[in-house]
Amino acid sequence: MIDNEALHYLDNAATTRVAPEVADAIYKTMTNHWGNPSSLYTPGVESKELLDKARSIVGRTLGAEPGQVFFTGCGSESNNIALLGAALARRSWGKKIVASGFEHPSAALPLARLAEEGFEVDFVAPGADGHLDVDALADRVDKGTILVTCMQVNNETGARQDVKKLAARVKAANSRTAVHVDGVQAWMRVPVSLENIDSYTVSGHKIHAPKGVGALYLRRGYNIQPPYLGGGQEKGHGGGQEQGVRPGTENLPYAVGLATAARRMEKTFAARAAHVAALNARLRAGLATLDVVLNSPEDAVSEVLNFSTMRVKSETMLHYLEQTKVYVSSGSACSRGAASHTLAAMGLDARRIDTALRVSFCAENTEADVDALLNGLEQGLKTLAQLR
Repeated sequence: MIDNEALHYLDNAATTRVAPEVADAIYKTMTNHWGNPSSLYTPGVESKELLDKARSIVGRTLGAEPGQVFFTGCGSESNNIALLGAALARRSWGKKIVASGFEHPSAALPLARLAEEGFEVDFVAPGADGHLDVDALADRVDKGTILVTCMQVNNETGARQDVKKLAARVKAANSRTAVHVDGVQAWMRVPVSLENIDSYTVSGHKIHAPKGVGALYLRRGYNIQPPYLGGGQEKGHGGGQEQGVRPGTENLPYAVGLATAARRMEKTFAARAAHVAALNARLRAGLATLDVVLNSPEDAVSEVLNFSTMRVKSETMLHYLEQTKVYVSSGSACSRGAASHTLAAMGLDARRIDTALRVSFCAENTEADVDALLNGLEQGLKTLAQLR
């Protein structure tokens, strides 16, 4: 069993610890509201009411109506549904897709599959500072562009993208073009505006809900062709489970958990933001004395800070820090140690990529966590084998 009191966990962009009140809400729902939400008898009706309440809470945090929120198994599934669904519904009039050049694998891989099926996918690389030129991206939109997708907050550098401006520019260029935003690292960290955005992805385990639940916003009247079948679609209408967008009996306990986590984050938004910003500033100040190179821009979200030691390989330093119970990552958890796709897309050199580390905070982190990391880095840079 992990001794949570003894470790310094600084990899919250990979996953967060489930909050006790969220786990409690899930357990109570599992044991007290076990009826199938699609059933017409009393236990099912009660479950449906609880599901609708959870949907309403998540919708409120996005500025969306409850009927525009669809529960999924995770953020990756939401991205798959949104991207594949948008492309399949529009292939009769266009084949072009425009995407940022550092998408999460759950977006990049569906786009690669669409390219194999004959769609033209145009990737626009970010600059060396991690920012995407949204004007350049929007300029790629033409009359045959069916979809534009962009990550709002990059999962490796924390760089923010101006998706509000991007969506407005895209719709001005072609009102038929669908706009999807991956908001997994942005939700409950930065304000969300869904103006001109057709679909938006969020995930539970980034906000202290469990792994295995996410949500997808779909604008009312927006058309996608769901890539999965079952759960109501066979009836030829939009009814059934999750209005036919995603089949499978709804995971009511986890939907309640997601809503509980979202409400918890919503209530503490301002205080949490100030606390995390202070931790980020403390880390930046400490890193300035260690002669490292920052890969995150100044205006990145405070939750994420990416830097390169330029002297010790990422994996070597990561495992050295682990010995002192300090836990960081070398990039996206989904890449499992592979060279950073994001940093490569930014055009950074091999040494900078090979020595990069990502630190990611949550409100539970403390100054002691930052100091433990800085102490570990200082000792590691003195004792570990240096790159030549």
